Amino acid sequence: MKTAFLAAATAFALVALSGLFVIPMLEMLKFGQTVRADGPKRHLKKTGTPTMGGIMIIPAIVLSTLLFYKGSYYTLMALLSAAGFGLIGFVDDYIKVVKKRSLGLRASQKLLFQITLSILLAFFGLTFYPGTTKVFFPFIKGGIDIGLLYIPFTIFVIIGTVNSVNLTDGLDGLVSGISVIVGFAYTIIYFFLGMQDLALFSSALSGACLGFLLYNRHPARVFMGDTGSLGLGGAISALSVLGGTHFYLAFIGLVFILETLSVILQVAFFRTTGKRIFKMSPLHHHFELSGWSEVKVVSVFWIFTAISAILGIAMFYLTEIY
Repeated sequence: MKTAFLAAATAFALVALSGLFVIPMLEMLKFGQTVRADGPKRHLKKTGTPTMGGIMIIPAIVLSTLLFYKGSYYTLMALLSAAGFGLIGFVDDYIKVVKKRSLGLRASQKLLFQITLSILLAFFGLTFYPGTTKVFFPFIKGGIDIGLLYIPFTIFVIIGTVNSVNLTDGLDGLVSGISVIVGFAYTIIYFFLGMQDLALFSSALSGACLGFLLYNRHPARVFMGDTGSLGLGGAISALSVLGGTHFYLAFIGLVFILETLSVILQVAFFRTTGKRIFKMSPLHHHFELSGWSEVKVVSVFWIFTAISAILGIAMFYLTEIY
């Protein structure tokens, strides 16, 4: 518990201190956010706000974890996932911000890189831990060995999580605050499981995101960009799959699923009927256009995540520990 707290505190300090130098540097380099014209009109004033703030978050998670970890391959895989997906996001941000190509990586390129990294992570896990194809299910003690389905299911969860976190990143402090809660929830779960290094990694994630909130809360002085959102998605997906807790992410990270479903339903319904279910997707924009302030939307989503995370932890405890 002590080392997890130290890792969180170290990650928090690294981000808090780096922000004093990184944000002015991003401003000097004019690495500003381009706000989508078809989004909520109130967001247009955010144009030019420094982005790529993920270069503060991901290195802080990696460094603070490496400083205290005890040599677990699981932890190395989690770090590889965070850094690997963060790198994909960095390339995407670089093309958009530096090369001034608004779309960044093509969707097909981004998906190819994500699938490749997901496959490597899934097979890497089975190489070092052969036979670890067991997945925990709520209310089924000891989990179920899903055998050959483990690889495709794990790849699906990783890619789905990474892109869901990316979709959710649309309001000041939204993803960084949610990630603090999700990371803390996984810290508790991995202490229950006795997987101290993964608890260390998840606490570092919470600390780094809490430090980023110093600059990312409304009104944001910096955005995390795809560097941050894809990197955090990689970190959260790793926390989900490395301990076999794939299904518990459906509760702990329920807000990510709802955000993604809102986009899928909106597109499908519009193509079928020519009408929209939501005023705008992802879901957080629907509430904005319904008259909620940005701060209210973010606060409600944080509270919702805290409740769903408590539910996930409680189900895990009652199923596996009690």
